[in-house]
Amino acid sequence: MTQSSFSVVVVPGIPMVTEGDDLGEMLSMAFDQAGITLVNGDVVCVAQKIISKAEGRLLPLHGVTPSERAIKLAEETEKDPRLVELILQESTEVLRKKPGVLIMRHKLGLVGAHAGVDQSNIEHGDDENALLLPVDPDASAAALKADLEQRHRVSVGVIVTDSANRPWRLGTVGTAIGCAGITVLDDHRGGQDLYGRELKVTLINRADALAGAATLVMGETVERTPVVLIRGLAAQESDQDAKLIVRPLDEDLFR
Repeated sequence: MTQSSFSVVVVPGIPMVTEGDDLGEMLSMAFDQAGITLVNGDVVCVAQKIISKAEGRLLPLHGVTPSERAIKLAEETEKDPRLVELILQESTEVLRKKPGVLIMRHKLGLVGAHAGVDQSNIEHGDDENALLLPVDPDASAAALKADLEQRHRVSVGVIVTDSANRPWRLGTVGTAIGCAGITVLDDHRGGQDLYGRELKVTLINRADALAGAATLVMGETVERTPVVLIRGLAAQESDQDAKLIVRPLDEDLFR
């Protein structure tokens, strides 16, 4: 059943995150400072970048030795071969390439530019750094959910968000790469439409819809607001995770 309204609110006061930081404690302090009391059914959306930073996924390029394959691919795409080496290590397949762009299939099954290896909104020292996706975003979401529930004594959902491009459409949107405690896919197949016709393909991606709403207020440039609270759309406690969103290879009509 749909709901007529819900709120999407930035949680201010999140400090810069570094490796080893306790995100549960950071978020809880920010909730307190903002006068936010978590309630059952809240959904906490967290930008992938602060998850990755806390989990030590920020790597210096000076420690990366590019392979022959990375060097060749870097020449073709006009990229730093060290960066390309990290992209290859994070991927299972090169899908498309041209100068400036590498479209990869990440080990998590995600398809996108550079396998999620990012150099924006991260610290750079004497040499450049790169930030990788979390090793297991679903596990990251589950751990943060458990931490917040233990601290606040409520049942919440957690979504790890990331920006992604979509084929044949310009611009990025927020997507869910890690989920815990929410209904990820709402399956209406086998039901009926307004006129009694059987629904055969209607599978609603609630997780991506929530991630997209969160990203609108979270921002994607210099806002420094990586946490958003969604309230009014009950988390619908579920053991589904974001892996369900990835379309199986045997259903890929463009291979």
